[in-house]
Amino acid sequence: MRPVVTALALTLIMPMSVPAHAAGLQIAPFAIDVSPPMGAPLCGGAVKPASSIDAPLSARGIVLLPMGQAPIVLCAVDFTGIANGAHDAWREALAGAAGTTIDRVTVHSLHQHDAPAIDFSSEDLLSPLGLGGKSFDVPHAKDCIARCAEIVKQAVAAPISITHIGAGSAEVYRVACNRRLIGADGKSWAVRWTTTTDPQVRAEPEGTIDPMIRVVAFWNDDKPVAALTYYATHPQCNYGEGHVTHDFVGMARDLLEQTVPGLRAIHFNGAGGNITAGKYNDGAPENRKILADRLFDGVKRAWESQKKIPALDLAIAWKTTDITLPVRKEIDLNRERAVLADPTAREGARRQAADEIAWIDRINAGKKISLSALHLGPTVLLHMPGELFVEYQLAAQTMSPSETVCMAAYGDYGPGYIGTAKSYPEGGYETALYVSRTAPEVEGNLLDAIESLLE
Repeated sequence: MRPVVTALALTLIMPMSVPAHAAGLQIAPFAIDVSPPMGAPLCGGAVKPASSIDAPLSARGIVLLPMGQAPIVLCAVDFTGIANGAHDAWREALAGAAGTTIDRVTVHSLHQHDAPAIDFSSEDLLSPLGLGGKSFDVPHAKDCIARCAEIVKQAVAAPISITHIGAGSAEVYRVACNRRLIGADGKSWAVRWTTTTDPQVRAEPEGTIDPMIRVVAFWNDDKPVAALTYYATHPQCNYGEGHVTHDFVGMARDLLEQTVPGLRAIHFNGAGGNITAGKYNDGAPENRKILADRLFDGVKRAWESQKKIPALDLAIAWKTTDITLPVRKEIDLNRERAVLADPTAREGARRQAADEIAWIDRINAGKKISLSALHLGPTVLLHMPGELFVEYQLAAQTMSPSETVCMAAYGDYGPGYIGTAKSYPEGGYETALYVSRTAPEVEGNLLDAIESLLE
């Protein structure tokens, strides 16, 4: 009798922690425009500042309101990255607006490059040195967070009942490829960038990717209310000239909303750290629409393939785990502090130093990264940090082959790229110093965490 008594006791003590069937499930979709003002830095100041809005950026998502549980917030933002203190601030604001706790809020960027990258922690280091506002428009970032919280509060006040949840998937053709080209000696010999003009590099096989796009849809009887889509790749065609855009992933998202009237479509970038469209993109402007159409072709087939399950038949559970990401040993914190303080150093080097210091100071202070999983019956939504390699996404699917596993990466952008253990000695851009702030041991930490979230 002891296990039964223990289970009953836990149910009474922690009602939020146990799975609940979806009787009375409601959701509250939300969206706001987060396009930056003209002149604002884009991509952390790595490209030309904003000079036009070719396609508006948005922050959008849903608040799930399962009966007997605290609200759950899933938010996707058309930004390059949301790191450290900015990631904390966005989650805290949405938690307050939705009436929940921060551990039940996940915020992800889609990683378009003609878009802002925000980090309040590095900004706090740069501002006293006269370098404030060089990486992003601070008032704009804070305004986006405040307006996103306000729209969440309004959405929660008028939720929509959900009777069915659907899930489907389809292969996407001629969009993604692995960007890391490894030679017979086990070393990186080329990077297949988002824009690749070298015909030899483009001719290489696609390599290791996840070719599938996955869709999870919420229905009110026969009316679709919201859809979450998941696909792993860097989401740029041509970029860097200051023309703000949600790029080809945003265009495909728009096409889904136009095809299914009344639907709120929310796209999440999967583990696309080592994935680009470089095999199929030489940077020609017309390629953006070509890639968008190819991606939407997959979205459309995934939508049509979905199987709907009555919400009453689904158990909903939210799981979290907090882990420490190991810092790579090559980063010399004293050197970075000296570069940051040096008025004769290049501005870009000082801003880079601030990024390194911000992340490492948080880790040294005991800051952990929160990972989470939303279980919707046979469908699991995993929420991960950084520019994660696709191997983690494929590993998660292998761990739980009987379920539809959807992964959203690009949560807290603080760690930068997160490679696999074998990728660090291979060399290449993605695991270079100042690009990836994690050590090779990160693989074991993350795989253990993913396995625990899938249980």
